[in-house]
Amino acid sequence: MKLKLLAGSLALALCSSAFAAHVPEGVELAEQQTLIWGVSGEVPTLDPTKSSDTASNKIISDLFEGITSRTPSGDIAPGLAKNWEVSEDGLTYTFHLREATWSDGEPITAEDVVYTLQRAVDPATAAPYAWYLGTANILNATEITDGHKPASALGVKAVDDHTIEFTLVRRTPYFPNMLTHSSTYPVPKHAVEKYGDNWTRPENMVNSGAYNLTNWVINERIDLERNPMYWNDKETVINKTSYVTSSDANAEYNRYRTGEIDVTFSFPLESYKKIKQERPDEFLTMPSLATYYYLFNTEREPFNDVRVRKALAYAIDRNVVTDIILGQGQQPAYSATPPAINNFEPPKLAWAEMTQEERYQKAKELLAEAGYSKDNPLEFELVYNTMESHKKLALTVTSMWKRHLPVKVSLANQEWKTFLQKVLQKDFDVARDGWNGDYNEASTFLSYFSSKGMNKSNWSNPEYDKLLDQALSVVDPEKRKAYYQEAERIFAKEMPAIPMYFYTRSVIKSPKVGGYNTENPNNLRYTRNLYITKN
Repeated sequence: MKLKLLAGSLALALCSSAFAAHVPEGVELAEQQTLIWGVSGEVPTLDPTKSSDTASNKIISDLFEGITSRTPSGDIAPGLAKNWEVSEDGLTYTFHLREATWSDGEPITAEDVVYTLQRAVDPATAAPYAWYLGTANILNATEITDGHKPASALGVKAVDDHTIEFTLVRRTPYFPNMLTHSSTYPVPKHAVEKYGDNWTRPENMVNSGAYNLTNWVINERIDLERNPMYWNDKETVINKTSYVTSSDANAEYNRYRTGEIDVTFSFPLESYKKIKQERPDEFLTMPSLATYYYLFNTEREPFNDVRVRKALAYAIDRNVVTDIILGQGQQPAYSATPPAINNFEPPKLAWAEMTQEERYQKAKELLAEAGYSKDNPLEFELVYNTMESHKKLALTVTSMWKRHLPVKVSLANQEWKTFLQKVLQKDFDVARDGWNGDYNEASTFLSYFSSKGMNKSNWSNPEYDKLLDQALSVVDPEKRKAYYQEAERIFAKEMPAIPMYFYTRSVIKSPKVGGYNTENPNNLRYTRNLYITKN
């Protein structure tokens, strides 16, 4: 009986897709609604609770729906929750779930939400984003991840099947925004408990989003098909979408040129100007909520010495990096938070105001003070994941370091999964890092380096933590901004990571792919909002 219902629903969905409200009037849709994405590197997981990388999150956001979601322009929107309200003191949020089902027809309930978030903070799960619920200020989240309280103590409860109540320990005005992140997407309790770690296999996966997983070939491709049980399926147009993996920018761009890929974020840097000139209508450059870093392991000598960290940070000419090596509109970074973020402007920092020659000179002085010289050079390893752009940048930066400082740097290039594991286990000296904002507010960048954050640098500063806490105590965005600016000053003084540049996002997109918003600074573009035109 269920099979008949699914087949009938699918037929209805396919017929109605041409009438989706977000397709402009007069646009003629292609008969075949199939979209192929290029993905750099292998996808480590499709379990929302265990994901921490951009590639996984993109696919997960096609497979699952959050409690809240985003419009194509990046604004907060209802997701599985149709609406919500907050108490006068800002400490209690109540979300009301819509009538929606998992892909197997089972109802999505408040108990699934409670189960998901308790699973996320439970140390036994080892979720890389467990810290995130602590920075969202959910009651007892940090105490649970620290092992001091059971997961059942988390400040999330099911009032009834369709009502969830969150209790926060302090006012968090952007809390609904935080629930758009894939690490908070509800997962199906019945499927996870039945299949364990194998629940994300195509034959076992149960999901809530616009698409179902049909095929996963490691290091090759992931295929999805439209989910007729999705609550808003009538607005979906694309029927099939695939993600083709590659760690070679030239190979991925060639796949685009031959029509094997419709959208790619990866292309040879040296071809940027040529591609932009040859394909002006296909090459899109957009603002981005992301910062590129080199991360220090501050618990490992000599990077527990701030003089060493600052010397290496100062001895990099960021204008060469952004204008010559990258050349795609990226901006030099001297702070953690990018300028595209809402309600924020970076403070004036002394090292950012220096000339590059002054920074070089200061770097030499600092490293000499730390005891390093030609006879006793600083030796360390810089690790990065396989990608031509990371390699090119690492070679450029190490050349700058060697030209101006007594250092010996070895480079280690690793495949994405190996690299990710190495960094998460904090088994490195200096590592390439990048942070994409989880929501459009400065705290998403600053809380990353808090004692409660993901903080792969092992750095901790009580005053920094206090400033982030104080920022939450005020409703006025201007007052909150002042606290964030002071936190940035501490970051610059301590330098737990080297901010290199603020990203722009360059995308090469086939003209037949419609609905791709170019103003949204958030990285995610849901496939369900896109469509394929006839010409």
